Amino acid sequence: MSTRAVLEVIALEVEDAVAAQAGGADRLELVTDMAADGLTPPLRTFAGIRAAVDIALRVMLRLRDGFAAGDVEPLLCAAHGLRAAGADEFVLGFLGRDGGPDLDALERLAAELDGCRWTFHRAIDHSADRARLRKQLAGLPGLDAYLTAGSPAGVDDGMPTLLAEAARRGEPGHTQRLLVGGGLRLDHVPRLLAAGVDAFHIGGAARPGGWSAPVSAEAVREWRRAVDGRPPHSV
Repeated sequence: MSTRAVLEVIALEVEDAVAAQAGGADRLELVTDMAADGLTPPLRTFAGIRAAVDIALRVMLRLRDGFAAGDVEPLLCAAHGLRAAGADEFVLGFLGRDGGPDLDALERLAAELDGCRWTFHRAIDHSADRARLRKQLAGLPGLDAYLTAGSPAGVDDGMPTLLAEAARRGEPGHTQRLLVGGGLRLDHVPRLLAAGVDAFHIGGAARPGGWSAPVSAEAVREWRRAVDGRPPHSV
């Protein structure tokens, strides 16, 4: 039996989470401060959302804008606190000055997460060599997905890279799931599905009123239909 594609939606508050689940989201990415492209949410936000919905939650581990980890100790403390509160899936990704992965920070965080599943986020799109990054991270425990648009500029520019990586799934360095997001539009979805992509990530696309407005359950339903390969407004 086939498994449906994963639809992940960014949630900032409980209201977002409830609407996203009602619309058919499989998983939420929990963040705060989208002006900084998403930072670690407060513990109370995680706890409120965890109590309100029963779908999977991936919590951002990122304390400042950009792709540098900075001081790793506060990140380790944040991870420890979130795990103690019940978080068991995460999102993170840090680059060093050379544009490669910050292996020290990533290895320390992976050890703190102790086998929890996590996504390496769009830092991959800003890395100096994404193929080398994949090889360097291949053995990190818990890493099961890359959130990527294929390009820093978004899916329009990154489509060739996404299609090429989708074709290599299962090869060394390409065993993690390709989670496509970043300038993703509904019209991109059929081509990505045809290439074997089975995970999609949306943020602003779930908020027709912009980031100051909550997630729209109906917008999420439209994406659910698309990633399931159904025509718009089908039953």
